[in-house]
Amino acid sequence: MQYKKSDFFYDLPEELIAQTPAEPRDSSRLLVYDRNTGGVKHEIFKNVIDYLRAGDVLVVNNTKVLPARLFAHTQNGGAVEVLLLKRLDKDKWEVLVKPGKKCTVGKRLTVSEELSLTVEDITPSGERIVKFEYNGVFEELLEKLGTMPLPPYIKAKLKNKDRYQTVYAKTDGSAAAPTAGLHFTPELLEKIKAKGVTVAEVLLHVGLGTFRPVKEDIITDHKMHSEYFEIDEHAADVINAAKREGRRVIAVGTTSVRTLESAAGEDGFINPQKGNTQIFIYSPYKFKCVDALITNFHLPESTLIMLVAALTGREKVLSLYETAVKEKYRFFSFGDAMMIV
Repeated sequence: MQYKKSDFFYDLPEELIAQTPAEPRDSSRLLVYDRNTGGVKHEIFKNVIDYLRAGDVLVVNNTKVLPARLFAHTQNGGAVEVLLLKRLDKDKWEVLVKPGKKCTVGKRLTVSEELSLTVEDITPSGERIVKFEYNGVFEELLEKLGTMPLPPYIKAKLKNKDRYQTVYAKTDGSAAAPTAGLHFTPELLEKIKAKGVTVAEVLLHVGLGTFRPVKEDIITDHKMHSEYFEIDEHAADVINAAKREGRRVIAVGTTSVRTLESAAGEDGFINPQKGNTQIFIYSPYKFKCVDALITNFHLPESTLIMLVAALTGREKVLSLYETAVKEKYRFFSFGDAMMIV
């Protein structure tokens, strides 16, 4: 069957779009859906441990969000917002700029006395290739001058930068957080490990393409964005041992799913690797490695709800979302979570 974008639409009252994260992290809500029984339960996230078994492998994405939004000005004093997308070289980046008309090739922008950039090229889709000049360590300047690139539907100001990072974030490179991981606390992870669950870390740098709407009517015409991922030998060994022994591999977030399914062979075993993936998962995709998923509630008509629908079936995911709306779950990046087992 050929699905249309409109097949993944649902009505969401604006007041259910979460503007601030839950405090503490694991006090958010959790909707649990059992594919075998069809049962639905409403929980608090910290009770996720009750749905995990000794021997399970929980796969998390340890990417770290860059404070990637910079506020610069032209030599004439015009304000320009610069959003870092992808590092191309030591000092070269692909960025989004707003407004674009001020950022022609050769234009120099100043962020502070210590940091400036020059536009070197414009990509076919309008991104700028820029070269930074700075005094000091670039990452330290970014930490000092940059702000977190929150999605456009979050209007509230983030009081604490760390709340848009997972507690296990390690490797700088994302323009957005792998938000399903925001619900875990260090204490909850320790309890999960004490239960006999292994936590395996993979890496996928989340790009802003994650938030780009599907524009094409027929979803197979959509061109998926490219994202960098890595799976090291240790993670691959842990996951492959579980697959061999029939233990569950549970992905935390759609980014972990995309990483695992990009690296898995047809037999479900993972090959350690690094590279870029443009994998687009939608029904009737047959999952090779992932057995269960912890995820947030995603935007209507997004590639993310399409991925979740590939695991549950389209009608079922829309019915679960309808239940979540009725039960007043909080949606999107700072919202509540769903576990599909």
